[in-house]
Amino acid sequence: MRNPGIWSDRFKVFVYRHPFIFFLTVLLLIGLNILVFTRIHFVFHPLAVILKTVLLPFILTGVLYYLLNPIVDYFEKRKIRRVYSIILLYLVIIGIISLIVGTGIPIIREQVLSLVRNIPFYSQTIRSQFERVIGSDLFNQLTQTIHFNSDELMNTITERITAVLNRTWSSLSGFLGVLTETLLALVTVPFILFYLLIDGDRLPPYLLSFVPVAIRDQSYRVMQEMSHQISSYIRGQIIVSFCIGFLLFIGYQVIGLDYSLVLAVIAACTSIVPYLGPAIAITPALIVASVTSPVMLLKMIAIWTIVQLVEGKFISPQIMGKTLHIHPVTIIFVILTAGNLFGVPGIILAVPGYAVLKVIITHLFLWFKSRSGLYEPKDNQ
Repeated sequence: MRNPGIWSDRFKVFVYRHPFIFFLTVLLLIGLNILVFTRIHFVFHPLAVILKTVLLPFILTGVLYYLLNPIVDYFEKRKIRRVYSIILLYLVIIGIISLIVGTGIPIIREQVLSLVRNIPFYSQTIRSQFERVIGSDLFNQLTQTIHFNSDELMNTITERITAVLNRTWSSLSGFLGVLTETLLALVTVPFILFYLLIDGDRLPPYLLSFVPVAIRDQSYRVMQEMSHQISSYIRGQIIVSFCIGFLLFIGYQVIGLDYSLVLAVIAACTSIVPYLGPAIAITPALIVASVTSPVMLLKMIAIWTIVQLVEGKFISPQIMGKTLHIHPVTIIFVILTAGNLFGVPGIILAVPGYAVLKVIITHLFLWFKSRSGLYEPKDNQ
């Protein structure tokens, strides 16, 4: 009787030496796991509830940790205890928030209320301009040439707007629930962040204690690379977004655009999403500028173009650099896919999530190359 271990070794050699067979085997195992999890999804419902509860505080705490931990480390190198530096940092942050709330919030509130009050005027102006274009002879000749029906277009736009308003009203209760969860997360974040800043350096060794000894060194390198990718992206993207908002505010103030502070804040917030964020942020500015005057519209486009050129040629290369090593086309597809799968949180977390996944897959592939024997070492190439 043959030893079963021989057949096991032969099977391993056969799978390792045929990459296509290995790929199909991995897909089969992944598919079986997905099938099993979909059949017993109710077992994981409590885990999903827990994950949904802690996800937002965890993300906010992680972002603040990567922003503030270098400052705490700097003070610690200057022989200042971490507890004292964290308390000092909290006091500075409270002072900055108080200053912003006392000076900036009233201005933003006034501009937002004014913008909301003028929405009927803006919509009526845009409608009048649209009707003026539709009533022109050139437009009529064009519609006759391409067999375009403007009445059908207006009816379609009206139906779409009505549907959006109905969905917005129906999702009001869900919005209130999200708002409540966000407020609770904001309350708990400072406490979690305090203990994380104190004991954050002890977290990697604690996690590695659950990993087999043989792969601890490699796991530690993976964790370091993941942390570097996330920290570089978070710090760089926030600094770039702040610079974009500041430059746009200065530019809007120079040309005299209404609601300059609100529009700049919107641009700064949406610029957190690469490539797609600026396209979203320019929409309200285009509406306000086009309603004001054609000259203001040209000035706004010029300011926006200058700011985007400065950001693309000077700010982002200096701050972001090439740390992520992700092609812009890949980033766009990742953001679109994550947005369709997970909504707004997916859009925000798409790029750092892809960076982390790329690190894990890269190290898994390197491990497979070293174990399979299918690839020659670089020294022999």
